[in-house]
Amino acid sequence: MYIEKSSHAPYAADAIKSLLQALPLLSDKTHTRCIDRMFSIFSCINIFVMTTYQQAYRESIDSPETFWAQQAEALPWYRFPSTILSQDDNSFYRWYKGGSLNTCYLALDHHVEQGRAEQVALIYDSPVTNTKRHYTYLELRDEVARVAGGLQRLGVEKGDRVIIYMPMIPEAVFAMLACARIGAIHSVVFGGFAARELAIRIDDAQPKVVLTASGGIEINRIIHYMPLVDDALVQATHAVDRCVVFQRPGMEAVLDGPVYLDWNEWLADAPMADCMPVDATDPLYILYTSGTTGKPKGIVRDNGGHAVALRYSMQAIYDTQPGEVFWAASDVGWVVGHSYIVYGPLISGCTTLLYEGKPVKTPDPGAFWRVIAEHGVKTLFTAPTAIRAIKKEDPNGLLLQAYDLSRFRRLYLAGERCDAATYEWAKSLLGERDVIDNWWQTESGWPMIAQMPLYGMIPVKPGAAGRPVCGFDIQILDGHNQPMGPLQEGAVCIKLPLPPSCLPTLWNNDDRFRAGYLAPYPGYYFSGDGGYRDEEGYVYITGRMDDVINVAGHRLSTADMEEVVAQHPAVAECAVIGIQDSMKGQAPVGFVVLKEGIAISDEQIERELIQMVRDKVGAVASFKRATIVNRLPKTRSGKILRRIMRAIADGQAYSMPSTIEDPVVLSEIEDRMKEGKIGEAFDA
Repeated sequence: MYIEKSSHAPYAADAIKSLLQALPLLSDKTHTRCIDRMFSIFSCINIFVMTTYQQAYRESIDSPETFWAQQAEALPWYRFPSTILSQDDNSFYRWYKGGSLNTCYLALDHHVEQGRAEQVALIYDSPVTNTKRHYTYLELRDEVARVAGGLQRLGVEKGDRVIIYMPMIPEAVFAMLACARIGAIHSVVFGGFAARELAIRIDDAQPKVVLTASGGIEINRIIHYMPLVDDALVQATHAVDRCVVFQRPGMEAVLDGPVYLDWNEWLADAPMADCMPVDATDPLYILYTSGTTGKPKGIVRDNGGHAVALRYSMQAIYDTQPGEVFWAASDVGWVVGHSYIVYGPLISGCTTLLYEGKPVKTPDPGAFWRVIAEHGVKTLFTAPTAIRAIKKEDPNGLLLQAYDLSRFRRLYLAGERCDAATYEWAKSLLGERDVIDNWWQTESGWPMIAQMPLYGMIPVKPGAAGRPVCGFDIQILDGHNQPMGPLQEGAVCIKLPLPPSCLPTLWNNDDRFRAGYLAPYPGYYFSGDGGYRDEEGYVYITGRMDDVINVAGHRLSTADMEEVVAQHPAVAECAVIGIQDSMKGQAPVGFVVLKEGIAISDEQIERELIQMVRDKVGAVASFKRATIVNRLPKTRSGKILRRIMRAIADGQAYSMPSTIEDPVVLSEIEDRMKEGKIGEAFDA
């Protein structure tokens, strides 16, 4: 890899090749000198690669305008920006002022014009409906243009909002790109969200139109959307003009009332709309993410910075070139789906994959390997929780052996912290293929910490997310806004200005943006996560700041304990939380899900885990309780709801999070806590 990425490659490759050919003919002493010489060559190449990353990174931090102007030149602008970096009336940083472009044009029309009309742009693979479809760039452009024309006939104009409440079907992609095509602002709400949550988003975004479907499928269970949509439209104070419904076979809905339109009838004679130029600083979309107040935060993404950063990331981070198949196994309702199912791969001229299924049970833990082999996927991006689900049901990876993964090169993991045990299992299963962690947030829209293959691969350190991505001046700060030294844990912050694609503000809420992200550490963006940096610049994310517990005056990271617990051979996944303790303030408790086919008692695994944590973290951790559960409460994107688990254990009130995958899990956890007498609330 170093040789391939280095401009010294031809010389290094020739030298190494000559040495290898000569080795059998040499004496032992000379043989040893040649091996030393090869190591010297590799060392030089490695230093060169490291320097290249350092040079690019330093330029991005020291001269951000120069660096990001160069990246912007790779896009076909209608009008190139007059100002690369500026500040608005609120002193918020903005990228590419004066620039004019269209994100849908970048993703579709430009590639058609450049000779990719017949290349497959989108693959739809739905094991839950036994459906597979391919759309070329030309076909996808025409589908999108017609939906855009249909929106214009409903009165949707530049700057209007459109809510998209759909499952993982091609029409969801058409809808997103159609909004971008005419300058409308889309807000995708995860299909199946509760009516109240949809109503809250309708009131905040105030859309002119809602685009939805009659239902979605979760493994083998149909979720009818229309009762939820009906209820949401009643609850919302904002009245939408129209609600267009795509009728899915086998789950058709009755459309009752003048507000509803049938999708196919709506598009039957719709005109095809052209791309509308928009300013680089105009919003492309609003994506709501949970907030501590219970009211979701509307993350705003602009057109210009978003397009520049995503195209750069596809090359620099994901190393996926035009024509190659990229698969983000996520949902269009999440930021990963926005960035790396829809916009990033298409802007880069890749083939993207839309998968309506799960890593397990659709039909088995070999589902991901089947998709990779069948569609020639080069790069897979998924959450660690998906890998843990596969590991739980197929711990020896036997199902992988049935598939040809010869075109598969890299597995990227993000969405939550990747523990070392999950990394090691995936790496042992995939052999020479790279397994790469990366860290980012809805707010950033693309990775902030990762590997950057464009500048050469560096050794992976399990547990580390990598090194800062170009443009992100990541600092670990103490409570007084001062940088901390290597291996010292603190708040993960990014020095302003943030690079392109990061949120410029929150939708209609500048004050909340300033108070939540900028005020806690003046001059920095506060990520809300804790972490530390090692002597080589690798960054370790230890979890949300409120996942640090205080045990008898010692501040301890539950993430460190989870690392240890996850290494137990019987454990598929786990969560460690801190609960109230009258003697120590807080005490850690472990919840573990066992691998399929493992039989072990609560008492035995608790005893073994206590010893493991004592050996590797120390007695100061005071880890003395662990219990087996069938599953952990998670969001639909795979994040474990540790805060809710703590509230249950401490007997505190909590609100059901809108993003929860299955609310029933919380009652299961509560029952298990009562059975195990976990938490002072249950001991009373």
